[in-house]
Amino acid sequence: MKNNPNNVFIDTNVLIGAYCNNDTDKRCLQYLYSLKGKRLFISSLSVAQLVSVFQKKKINKEIKQIVQDLLNKFTVIGFVQKDIENAMRLEYSDMEDSIQYEICSKFKCGFFITNNIKDYRFFTNINVIKPLKIRIIAQ
Repeated sequence: MKNNPNNVFIDTNVLIGAYCNNDTDKRCLQYLYSLKGKRLFISSLSVAQLVSVFQKKKINKEIKQIVQDLLNKFTVIGFVQKDIENAMRLEYSDMEDSIQYEICSKFKCGFFITNNIKDYRFFTNINVIKPLKIRIIAQ
């Protein structure tokens, strides 16, 4: 089955950037929220990473508000042992990126939004886009 151009996966670094007031990442998410007919996905791995990063920067109440905001705007894709095993079969250096790719692939996402394009250059079946270039995704 072909990837669905209406399914958009957002990487952890974009989420963290947006909630740390990085203007490009914030504008990227605002643009994605405005699109009609697109389904926005993040992984449960991203939520865990975001919480871990913010534990040192924000109070618990702020972190809970951010997580609630994410739950309101995204479909969170879980991952299981098989996803990790599939990721381990990939011959790329960054294991976390391989896991994110596997999670993204579960829902046939047509777009993968990340600040680390170079980490995903090997995954040729998805459109990897930097937040700065987000307007490529048409309504």
